[in-house]
Amino acid sequence: MSDDTHRFEAVYRATYDQITAYAGRRCDSPQDAADVVAETFVIVWRKIDELPPGAQARLWVYGVARNVLADHRRSALRRQARHRDLDAEMADLYGDLADHSVERNAIAQAFATLPEDDRELLALLAWEGLDRREIATMLGLSRNAVRIRLHRARRRLSRALEAADVRFTPTDAVVSTGRSL
Repeated sequence: MSDDTHRFEAVYRATYDQITAYAGRRCDSPQDAADVVAETFVIVWRKIDELPPGAQARLWVYGVARNVLADHRRSALRRQARHRDLDAEMADLYGDLADHSVERNAIAQAFATLPEDDRELLALLAWEGLDRREIATMLGLSRNAVRIRLHRARRRLSRALEAADVRFTPTDAVVSTGRSL
């Protein structure tokens, strides 16, 4: 084993529990904390030559974790903003909802219940404005596979909207069936 491997293993053993606790206290979910810890140690490995000796190593790893956590939070904020924009875009596709905030929320909630792959396909179509051919190229799929997946995603969205008691009139205006959401 190389000296770098030994140094990494030593700092990993010495700091893993502390960094895990640090991330766990600052993240919204255990999965997010695990991502922060994993990314932290990937960076430590990549920058092993910058690892200070002795007790300073622990503080340096904390600094790396702090930066990873900050990046993670910025990414989460960008993702939330994209979801808000996408929710509004999806709502706009189904009619003018300016006076239908309950229905707008129902659409957003229904969209959020879809599997991630469905949300991504619908987002690429509605939000990014890509056509089936472009989506197929981007995802490395055939156009037919994209067509089938989009059909299924739309059907699941339609069922989710029905479950939320949101239906569409022939003019594509959203109306509530009157039941509480």
